[in-house]
Amino acid sequence: MILSTQTDFLGRAYGEAEAIRMLAKAGFDAYDFSFFPMFENPEYPINGPDFREYAQSLRAVAEEAGIACNQAHAPFASSTGDPEDDDRRFKAIVRSMEAASILGAKVIVVHPKHHLPYITHAAELQKMNEEFYKRLVPYCEKFGVKAACENMWQENPVANRIIDSACSRPQEFCAYIDQADSPWITGCLDVGHTALTDEDLGGFIRAMGPKRLQALHVHDNDFLEDSHTMPFTCKIDFSALVTALKEIGYEGDFTLEADHFLEKFPLPLVPDALALLYKTGRFLADQCERP
Repeated sequence: MILSTQTDFLGRAYGEAEAIRMLAKAGFDAYDFSFFPMFENPEYPINGPDFREYAQSLRAVAEEAGIACNQAHAPFASSTGDPEDDDRRFKAIVRSMEAASILGAKVIVVHPKHHLPYITHAAELQKMNEEFYKRLVPYCEKFGVKAACENMWQENPVANRIIDSACSRPQEFCAYIDQADSPWITGCLDVGHTALTDEDLGGFIRAMGPKRLQALHVHDNDFLEDSHTMPFTCKIDFSALVTALKEIGYEGDFTLEADHFLEKFPLPLVPDALALLYKTGRFLADQCERP
C-alpha cells in the first residue's frame, strides 16, 4: 500500500521543494501536497501567473528524489457565505486542481461548504454542496483529478465543544458522494474527525465501502481536540481502522495528516521525528495488507 503524508508543515518550515526531498529521504512512497497558503498568502507562487511553471519545478524535484505526488489538499474553507469571496475561493480551488494535476496527483481533497450552523441548516448545506461538487466535475474531467469530499466538524462557540457538521455521519457522507452522481467525486475519510464527532470508525468505513472511500487522512487525537498528531500517541483505536479497511477491500492509499506532531519538535529534531512518523505509518499500512 502506498504510504504518503502532507507537505504542510515541512513546506512552511523548509520550503516546498526541500519538504518533498525530506519526505523522499524519510522513505515515504508519495506526498500529499498542501495548497493551504493560497488563501493566506497573496505572494504564494501558486497564486501567481507562473504557477504552472512552479508546479512543474516541484514535480521535477520529486522525480529526481524518487517520490510521487499521490494526492493533494485544496485550500480551505471552501466558503464563507459572501458571494464575492466564495467566487474567489472557488477559482483558487480550481487552480489548485490544475496544479495538482501537474504534480501528478490523482485525488485532491476539497472540503464541503459548511459555513452555516449545521444543526439548523443541514438540508441547506447538503443542497449547496450538491451544486458545489457538481460544479467541480468538469474541472476534474479536464485535469484528470478526482475531488474527494471530507467529513467535517464545527465548534459550538458557546459551549466551546466540537459538534457535527457536513458529512460527520456516514449516511450523510455517502449521500453527498452519491448525489454528485459522478466517478470524479469520491470520499476522503478523516480518521481524527470521526473521533471528534463520536462516530464509530469501523462502522463508518464499512458504511462507505470501497466505491466511495478512496482516500484517507490518518491521525490521532484525544476525542476532544483536532490534534492531528501521530497514531498511537492519543486515544484512537487504529486496530479498528485496519480491520475495517481490510474488510471492505480498501484500494486507496494510506495518507497521514499528522503534522502537528512534527511541529512540536525543534527544527534540528524534525528529521528524526519524521523518521518515526514514517515508521508508524508504514507499520499501519503494512497491517492493512496482511491476511
